[in-house]
Amino acid sequence: MKGRMLTFVTLAICVSAGCASAFAQGQNPEVKFIADTLVVQAEGSYETDPDVATLTFAISAQDKELKQTYGRASESMQRIISLAEKNGLQKADMSSGVLTVRPYYEGDKRKKAKYYTVQGQITLRVKDFSKLGPIMEGSVDDGITDFRSLNYTLADEEAAKERAVSEAMRRAVGRASAALQPKGQKVGVLRFANLDVKQLVNLSRMNVYPVSNYAAETIEVSSESGWGRKTKKTAPVAPPPLPQPEKITVSASVQCAFQIL
Repeated sequence: MKGRMLTFVTLAICVSAGCASAFAQGQNPEVKFIADTLVVQAEGSYETDPDVATLTFAISAQDKELKQTYGRASESMQRIISLAEKNGLQKADMSSGVLTVRPYYEGDKRKKAKYYTVQGQITLRVKDFSKLGPIMEGSVDDGITDFRSLNYTLADEEAAKERAVSEAMRRAVGRASAALQPKGQKVGVLRFANLDVKQLVNLSRMNVYPVSNYAAETIEVSSESGWGRKTKKTAPVAPPPLPQPEKITVSASVQCAFQIL
């Protein structure tokens, strides 16, 4: 995986004690500068490809009997875990949480619940993007598991931020040296630095699909007792094509005060 640097730099020079003091008061009231101070502001950014895809699935089962409802939800969650293991995921890459039970009543809550709903969520962190398709396709075999979202991120976001900061500081020092060179001066010690790391750009791509992977179809039927209606489930709806991961960009801005030698 290769990253490339993108940088944009601005420069501000301040050599008087009054200007340096104003800068200090504006950025940090506790810092005071002496004369012969150079203030530089620079920005740097680091762009790279994402290396982690996070898949989120929702588990939801509903039935009149609690034991049967909970069992269906548990089996569905275990099926996703088995599917993940089959595609090479480790336990550390899976997070399932707990299943929650919610009873629904009609009228008096002291009576038996009319039906129960059991819900849960499972998250998979996939590093091999070629496994996304098989996992997605294997997740729509029942009417309990729903695909909710897909996020592309970085496994080590801090390393990307450090690269952006390093590039911004390198540019700040370089611009400071270029500004002082015509007068035969040099950059001295760093007296103050103000750092801001901006949000990741194109951090994720998310798609949310219907709550049910199955379409319900109502048809009319006839019998000896007359006409009636019934609902049946059609074939599962396959998820749409996976979005392609985009570049992720981390940017940093630094404002530095250097001693002028």
